[in-house]
Amino acid sequence: MSVVCTRGSRCSVRTLPALVLGFTGLLAGCGSNSTAALGTPVVTLSDTSGDFAAYRVTLDSITLTETNGAIESPVRQQPPESVDLAALTDLTELLGVQAAPAATYKSATLTLDYTGASIWVNVNGQAVAATPVSSTGTALSQDTVTVTFDPNHPLVITRGKSTRLAIDFDLAASNSINTATTPPTVTVRPFVVMTPAPADATVIRVRGLLVTVPSGSSDYIINVRPLIDLASALGAVTVSTTAQTYFNINHAAYTGAAGLNALASLPENTIIAAYGTLGDLSGITPGFHATAVYAGTSLESPIANHISGVVSARSGNTLTVRGATYLSAPVFTSSYTASYANNATVTVGSATLVSEDGVAASGLTPAAISVGQQVDVSGQGSVDSAGNISLDATTCSSEPPCQVRLLPTRIWGTLNSATAGSALLDVLSLGNFAPAGFNFVGTGAVAANPSAYALNTGSLDESATPAGTLLQVDGIVNAFGSAPPDFTATAITAGTATEQRLVVEWINGGLTAPFTSASSAGLVLNVSKADLGTIHEIRTGPAGPANTGPGVRDLTLLPTSPPFTIVGAAQADLRLAIGGASLSTGVSVFNSISGFATAVSSTFKGTNKIYRLVAVGQYNAGTNAFVASRISVALM
Repeated sequence: MSVVCTRGSRCSVRTLPALVLGFTGLLAGCGSNSTAALGTPVVTLSDTSGDFAAYRVTLDSITLTETNGAIESPVRQQPPESVDLAALTDLTELLGVQAAPAATYKSATLTLDYTGASIWVNVNGQAVAATPVSSTGTALSQDTVTVTFDPNHPLVITRGKSTRLAIDFDLAASNSINTATTPPTVTVRPFVVMTPAPADATVIRVRGLLVTVPSGSSDYIINVRPLIDLASALGAVTVSTTAQTYFNINHAAYTGAAGLNALASLPENTIIAAYGTLGDLSGITPGFHATAVYAGTSLESPIANHISGVVSARSGNTLTVRGATYLSAPVFTSSYTASYANNATVTVGSATLVSEDGVAASGLTPAAISVGQQVDVSGQGSVDSAGNISLDATTCSSEPPCQVRLLPTRIWGTLNSATAGSALLDVLSLGNFAPAGFNFVGTGAVAANPSAYALNTGSLDESATPAGTLLQVDGIVNAFGSAPPDFTATAITAGTATEQRLVVEWINGGLTAPFTSASSAGLVLNVSKADLGTIHEIRTGPAGPANTGPGVRDLTLLPTSPPFTIVGAAQADLRLAIGGASLSTGVSVFNSISGFATAVSSTFKGTNKIYRLVAVGQYNAGTNAFVASRISVALM
């Protein structure tokens, strides 16, 4: 069976005649449109981080233009999608899989609406609302960015097959933050990178409506409904599961076949989200490999509200949630109403259900919820006249019950000391916020100390790791009142093994000659110019106050300016871009260093000016080289 959605239509199911009756009414029909010359663009959205706690804008449309310029085909239609781009730094969203004409496409155009945008920046452990402005200081409305694909690597949509189109909204290249003003301002020059990409190890979320669970299969089929959308149906995806796939369905946890059987008992059009990776793209209906699946009220409910964020304090049964995203239950709308706050208040009680993501039988109670824990809470919410958000997770009816999901929490810090099974960490951030914004009173007989944060590392032995090493730690905060240890680690990664980000900003209208050399051997920055801004760094993890800390290297203090090279980077991952939304040529993307270097050389000949450069990859201190898989040269 294959499920497709043709241009400008709703979705339909194509199958053998004997099966047609079984799927009648599951999806709206496509009418008489032919699917004979169609393929499927699998559109995914991510972002390159830019020090934002939240960055919610509206995605209006995405269109494709063929090489002959004759046809412009929409791959993302109405309704517009509200999206928090800052939430897509570590998790990519599958936006849709609508069928499009089989053809070769030279460019794509994306339109964003900043009217009513909600942008928040991190300032010393607090989320602070910022005002977005244009490059001339005026209020923002719509912005359109046209991206031209590498001429040697255009987007080719093949008849009867699926092809991934990866979209990266580069927040680091798109925005300049000024926290010296009250409120802070964010100067926005949208920079978007789009390119064909293979199905790879990128962790993706796909949300949609249940179509069917075929008998005798380990798969299920959904109609994509991304983000917080409540109205669209953007093509079908076949989701495959394994004996290890975790399911959380209507507050009950399962693993493997038991979860798939529970899924099969759900009504059609139940909302489902799966986390995993893209699978088979050889057919018109793309495949997806799920490692975790959330369905029904475990995910969301039209009669409940949700708050997600990190617990920054607890007093009795009252939680303070920092960086709170609040989803209001819909009333005749096409999407949830999403709002954001530095703090929200959540009340839990003995009837509140608590589960830990990925754990089939946790046996947890509300006592497990402690300071620093990343949570997703459902209950009955309210917003008072002053805009304060609160959520009662104690008095829900049986449908849906109130719940708290404990999500994996990420910590960054430097190692104080370690023995087999334990470690002490000097914490830089908990769930994206500096510890200065947390109150650890009550976390244990000895309250958690972020300067000597006690980790249970289990089999993750860090005893041979030198003190002062910057670490990324994932896991779960230990139960409230039970510390020490404060945290149970499930993964520990040296900062040098994580993705690093190089960012340079120029002021006074930008710079016409930012490189001392640009060739297929790499690029070398000129960081001695007077027009260099205050940001010129290689960043690993979060920065401390005044943009300092163990994860920040000042480029001007290195022995020499490090060359950018793609030698050693996975060639299939190269996304090298130059341009700007305000230019008639838009943004040009290259998938090889030779084409990119030629474009750079031809661009900087005395007229065009750069204002930001962002590279993502890894810095080798021994060779003083930055191996980059993504480079964005943002022009004025």
